[in-house]
Amino acid sequence: MWNALVREAAAVGRSVRSCFTESGPERDTAIQSLKAAGAALLAWALAGWWWNAPMALLAPWTALFLVQSTVYRSLLTALQQVVVVVTGTLLATAALALTGDTMAAMALALPLTVLLGNYTRLGTQGLYAPTAALFVLAYGSYSGFDILHRLLETLLGAAIGIAVNATVLPPDHAGHVRRLRARLPQDSASLLYEVADGIETPYDEKRARGWYDSAVRLADVVTELRTARRWSDESRRFNPGRRLRRSAVPPPAAEWDFTWDRITEHIRAITRSLSEAVSYPESALGVQSILSPLLRAAGDVLDCRNGTADERHRAREALRTALAAHGRLASVLADDRRAVAPALGGLTADTERLLDDLSTVVDSWDDETSPADASRTGASQAGTSPSGT
Repeated sequence: MWNALVREAAAVGRSVRSCFTESGPERDTAIQSLKAAGAALLAWALAGWWWNAPMALLAPWTALFLVQSTVYRSLLTALQQVVVVVTGTLLATAALALTGDTMAAMALALPLTVLLGNYTRLGTQGLYAPTAALFVLAYGSYSGFDILHRLLETLLGAAIGIAVNATVLPPDHAGHVRRLRARLPQDSASLLYEVADGIETPYDEKRARGWYDSAVRLADVVTELRTARRWSDESRRFNPGRRLRRSAVPPPAAEWDFTWDRITEHIRAITRSLSEAVSYPESALGVQSILSPLLRAAGDVLDCRNGTADERHRAREALRTALAAHGRLASVLADDRRAVAPALGGLTADTERLLDDLSTVVDSWDDETSPADASRTGASQAGTSPSGT
């Protein structure tokens, strides 16, 4: 137990250290958290300490939750929160005026505000409709003066939260896109190398299943890339500081997401075919000596990530090696004199599709205006490692 606690403490320490030394999700989260706390303190200083407002709590409460992950989301959340707070306050006031009794007013107002809170267009802010109604009914603060102060202090907190988020290191998620784009070719190449080494020796179902699971995780990274790109696009909307930050350099072109979707799908199909081949005698497959260099050469193509002239040359040589190996693989499949496993047909088709996409990627390097070159240029300007393919 003590060792587990030590490991957990060490992991926490590494996460805290990375918040200050490395650019990444941990650092972004730390910055946004500190900004939210600062916005709440500033709102309280203005509403509670300087203005001495009767509903001062609403200002820091609103500011705290409006430092969102993007400036656009802060604006949208502010609009939603003002609408639900005002609506909840007015409904509670009307219910109390009609019934004259707190319990009866709650029975009338809360069902309406909870229904409003579950309206999908209001998102998570809908919860504040019944919350605002409860504040009014529980404390009996429903005069015109109280309603006006609720509105003013909510608006003050919203203005402070939006201003802090937009002016103090405004969030920009393009860096996460570049990190994922750099990770995909590296992880794909590593998996192809592992499979190439593994099939040179007898392998069992457990090892083959491990390769397949790793390939599925590559597809998950592509899904994460799509999500990151949506956040990146949103973070550039209404962001006044996006041109002032290094991370505001446009992320790699979106067309390459689809290319990587196909490449990872081909790798997953290859590992699935290899897992099916476990049930066949080795003599029935008999192409390990051809398939291993093919996959290793494909990994070499993916491993050329920096886009230098030397690496482009190495990638083309590796692609020629892979294509030659695939030609030998197709010859084995077409040889009627050999007994081959049914999985060999799938492997031949899957590797052909993989090499076709790799050929498209390598050929695009000859076009100076290709999305790959634009991606490398953007990454170079940002001072980050480009994703390469």
